[in-house]
Amino acid sequence: MNFLTPWQALLAGLGLALSLAPAAFAQDFPTKPVRIIVPQPPGGGFDSVGRQMADKLGPLLGQAVVVENRPGAGTLVGTEAAAKAPADGYTLLVGALSNLALNPGLYAKLPYDPLRDFTPIGLVVSYSYTLVARKDLPQNTLKELIDFARANPGRVTYASGGNGSGQHIAPAVMAHLAGVKMEHVPYKGAQAAYQDVIAGRVDVFFDVTPTARPQVDAGTVKALAVSSRERQPVHPGVPSVMETGIAALDMETWFGLFAPAATPPAVLSRLRAELAKVTAMPDVAERFTKSGGRALRLSLAETEALVRRDVERWTKVIREAGIKGD
Repeated sequence: MNFLTPWQALLAGLGLALSLAPAAFAQDFPTKPVRIIVPQPPGGGFDSVGRQMADKLGPLLGQAVVVENRPGAGTLVGTEAAAKAPADGYTLLVGALSNLALNPGLYAKLPYDPLRDFTPIGLVVSYSYTLVARKDLPQNTLKELIDFARANPGRVTYASGGNGSGQHIAPAVMAHLAGVKMEHVPYKGAQAAYQDVIAGRVDVFFDVTPTARPQVDAGTVKALAVSSRERQPVHPGVPSVMETGIAALDMETWFGLFAPAATPPAVLSRLRAELAKVTAMPDVAERFTKSGGRALRLSLAETEALVRRDVERWTKVIREAGIKGD
């Protein structure tokens, strides 16, 4: 019979303790509040998703889940902060098409790698963009707008919630595909952009449908088109860009929660299990549908494949169009 020396026994015990530590940590997780970084100001699509998830996850996790708005440089400041946060499950990110799939094509030196630095907890919803115009814009259809832009290069102005945002890329790609030049006017978030669109100081704004819809319904702006391949149920009378024949634009933005890539697997499992419960709640799906969204319930493999596909696709499209985030 072989007996361990005291030193070997000590090493074996230490190895066992270390192997059990992650499981014990995950079993206790969370023992303090969890924060969700929203890389945009309050009031936009990022913020809406972040707050809905925080409200629902808190009771399931047994701890407060707080939203921290970290705007700046489009979505770079908040996303970089999340990438560099401790990988312990206590800092999550609202990840979306714009900060994870569009930014790699926009910036030559991105301070994070969306595929290496983050791992998905899960995607929860997908939204189209709605192109809205100031009420007194003489053009009432997308074709009329593009015809005017073609005859008057640089005269049509479009707002966005910041350089590199989906609100920037959607009209920039559309203009590139249509062969026209429009002038980009970036703002610090959707609310600031709407102030100038409503006041007539900027012509159009390609905003995510859930925040565009209340403005359209209130009559403060008029809708010209949606970015998805098909029409949106909340805007049945509004054609898609593709339907008008102006450009082959097919663009929807997804939103979800992401964690730093080195987060312990057991903690990720807990977070993914609780988020799956949230996305299965009927009131959550109903809220997304009513606001013009499409609730997403994807497997981890499907989520990873979708994110990777969109990073590759939009990096290529943006670089070919020569669009810069700087």
